Amino acid sequence: MMMSLASYLVISAFLFLIGIAVILSRKSLIAILLGIELILNAAALNFVTYSRFGSQDLDGHIMTLFIIVVAAAEAAVGLAIVIRHFQLKETIHIDEVSQLKE
Repeated sequence: MMMSLASYLVISAFLFLIGIAVILSRKSLIAILLGIELILNAAALNFVTYSRFGSQDLDGHIMTLFIIVVAAAEAAVGLAIVIRHFQLKETIHIDEVSQLKE
């Protein structure tokens, strides 16, 4: 059974909305990074979906590879910042983040 274009777009919109809700509702830096990852995954799903149902070329797949690379870099740099902040302040709550140098 093949899923329709609308099914993929609904799943993508659901992922995007969950990502936005996580970013707006959480105070933890790690939870915010996970929300950003959900938003990037929703965009990647949209690119692959339109590539599959649209022009049948590899443009959407190539853009998805770029999104995966950006997500991996964001995770590495973001977690490094979170670890350094935890070493300095001993908390990962977003309210205590005002500056990183001390």
